Amino acid sequence: MRKAIYSGTFDPITNGHLDIIDRACKLFDEVVIAVAKSETKKPMFSLEKRIAMINSVTSFNKKIRVIGFETLLIELANELNINFIIRGLRAVSDFEYELQMGYANSSLKEDLETIYLMPSLEQAFVSSTVVRSIFSFNGKINHLVPEEVYSIMKEED
Repeated sequence: MRKAIYSGTFDPITNGHLDIIDRACKLFDEVVIAVAKSETKKPMFSLEKRIAMINSVTSFNKKIRVIGFETLLIELANELNINFIIRGLRAVSDFEYELQMGYANSSLKEDLETIYLMPSLEQAFVSSTVVRSIFSFNGKINHLVPEEVYSIMKEED
């Protein structure tokens, strides 16, 4: 069984994230969406709320498992016996950071492979940061996040 981890803060999960998840599900038997607690980033939503958002839009897909974590990604990969990491690339600036992280992770786990996936063109500009920024000014975001996530975000507002 081929398994991969797609990690991030997902604060909130966006249509861009879902695009990457859909692509990863075509390549792997199981995709573990690992939601980082990431208190240093000061997320807008609690870890539990972010996990609930992701579950609300992925529960139909039996290939997907959603978990929270607050360790090094490599420790989680070892714990789950997974050797593939999925990362999304939107722009050249993402590539530089992700390449560094991929090399750092490889230095900690020799048999680890990082697979970089690009979102579709219409999702290439979407990020959680963009969504949070627009949302904080009561701007229109319902085309950037799934309907279920938009509803949960409006409840928090």
